Amino acid sequence: MKLIKYSLLLMLAFSSMTAFAEENAKFPKIEDLHERKWQILIAQAQLSPKEAENVKPVFIEHENLVWKLHQENHDFFKSALKNAKNVTPNYAALNDRYIDNEFKEAQLSKIYHIKLRKILDPETLFRYYKAERDFKRKLLHDLQDQRQRDKK
Repeated sequence: MKLIKYSLLLMLAFSSMTAFAEENAKFPKIEDLHERKWQILIAQAQLSPKEAENVKPVFIEHENLVWKLHQENHDFFKSALKNAKNVTPNYAALNDRYIDNEFKEAQLSKIYHIKLRKILDPETLFRYYKAERDFKRKLLHDLQDQRQRDKK
């Protein structure tokens, strides 16, 4: 259940970031955000230089795949809801697409986990996942703070 909540929050965050980036050119590029996340993961998970060297390509691949999935879905939902002004959306198709996205993201997470557990020992991997969750929480918090400041 928590995985679903975090996935939903991450999807919302990335969708918000895309919309926010369109409105605000000062928002960092996704590559910069990935690099910021990577540096935080290295520090909080206490990765050795060798572990970091081995994990980084897996991390970058996963981040790019997840980002691509979120972009595709953001574009799909934005288009579907934009057309809703003239035509009632096909909510069944939207719901199916949402669940398909959740399933694809879960599959990507499973593949990511399998690759990471070949590189990191269980305790380090646990710290790594905790660092990822903490980063997502902080990102959402920062986005909320930014929106509050923009409203003023």
